[in-house]
Amino acid sequence: MRKARQSGIERLENSLVRLIQEKGADEGHPAPVRLLLAVLKLFSLLFAAIVSFRYFLYRVGLLRRWPLGIQVVSIGNVTAGGTGKTPVTEIFARTLAAEGRKVAILSRGYRRKEAPWIQRVFTGEITKPLVVSDGRRVLLDAATGGDEPYMLASNLPGVAVLVDRDRVKAGRYAVKKLGCDTLILDDGFQYQRLKHSIEVVLVDATNPFGNGNLLPRGILREPARHLKRADIIFLTKCRGDTSAVVAEIRRYNRTAEIVECTHAPKVLRDVWSREEFPLDWLKGKTTCTLSGIASPKGFENSLRHLGAKVVWCERYADHHRYDASEILYALNRTADMGADALVTTEKDAVRFPRFETSPVRCLYLRIAIEILRGGESFQSLINRICFRTPAAGR
Repeated sequence: MRKARQSGIERLENSLVRLIQEKGADEGHPAPVRLLLAVLKLFSLLFAAIVSFRYFLYRVGLLRRWPLGIQVVSIGNVTAGGTGKTPVTEIFARTLAAEGRKVAILSRGYRRKEAPWIQRVFTGEITKPLVVSDGRRVLLDAATGGDEPYMLASNLPGVAVLVDRDRVKAGRYAVKKLGCDTLILDDGFQYQRLKHSIEVVLVDATNPFGNGNLLPRGILREPARHLKRADIIFLTKCRGDTSAVVAEIRRYNRTAEIVECTHAPKVLRDVWSREEFPLDWLKGKTTCTLSGIASPKGFENSLRHLGAKVVWCERYADHHRYDASEILYALNRTADMGADALVTTEKDAVRFPRFETSPVRCLYLRIAIEILRGGESFQSLINRICFRTPAAGR
C-alpha cells in the first residue's frame, strides 16, 4: 500500500521545526534557507513587541485578569510544545483529587475537530464549554474534545475536564455547575485573562530555550526572562547532570522551587484491545514507531533504553489527525519489515481510527511523571493549594 501523503502545511511545519528547535540546527544552510531565517527573525522581533505590549496592557489594567474566587493552578511553559505538560497536569490533578479537592482541568482543546459556528449557536456551545468529562464519566471522544483532554479524562476518574478557548467561561461553569473548588489551567502561562493563584512552569532539561529566539525564528513563546513569574519550576526529561540548566534558570528566577523529574515509561498497552504488556516485553524486540508529537526523539529513545531495536520511525506534525490509510500503511510497513510491533505514544493512540484486525501488534507506551529531586517542594505546594500547613501534610 502506498503511503498517505502529508499535507503541504504539515511538511512545511516539520521543516521549520527542525530549523528552529535547537541551537546550531540552523547553521550551514544555503542562501535561500538563510534568507528565510532572516525573514523569520524579523517576524520574531515583531512577535516579541506584540508580547511585550500585551503584558503591558495587563500590567496597567487596560486588559483585565478575572478572579474566580478559588484556587487556579496554571501549568505552562515559555516554549512551544515538547515539555510534557500533559503528564505534569495529570500528576497535579490526581494528587489534588486524592487529597479531597474537587478538580477541573481547563483546556483550549488544541486542534480538536470543531463544529461549524452556526451549529455551535444552535447547540449552545457558544455560551457554555464542552464537557469532556464531568468527573463521573467521559462524555466526548478525542476528535471532538481534543486528544490531550480526552486522554486526561480517560486517566483521571473523579476529575472534570472542560474545553473552551474562553477559559474564564469554562472556569465559571466548572465552579457553578460541577461544584469544583480547584481549577488546573492546562497550558496557562500565556493565558492571562483568568487570574492565577499558582504559576507552575515547565522547562525541558534537554532543550530548555531552543536557540534563544521567539517564534517563529525560535521556539520561545515569550522571553525566557519571564520565568521570573513562576512559583515553581518543573525541570522535565532530566537525565544525568542538570546543574548547567539549573544555573541558566536561576539567571531568570532566583526564588522559585525547582522540581526535577523524568517521563518514566510505565506499561505497554494494545491500542485497540487495551491488553497490557510489561516493559521488559520490549527487550530484544524489533519495533517500528509512529508518532505525531512535538518531540519524537525522546519517545523513540525511550524504546531503545528499554531494550527495543527501533528499525523505522514514521513522524507526523504535532497533533496530526490520522486517517485509516496512514495507520494501515504503518502497520503493513512494520509487518513487511518483520518487526514484532508498531509502537506509538498514548497521545497518538487516542487519535487512531478503529481496526478490527491488524497484520502486526500495535502498542502504545504509557508514561507518567517520576519526581527525581524536589519531591518535598511538590508536596509543600499541594499543601498550600489545600490550605494546609506543612505539618498537616503526609
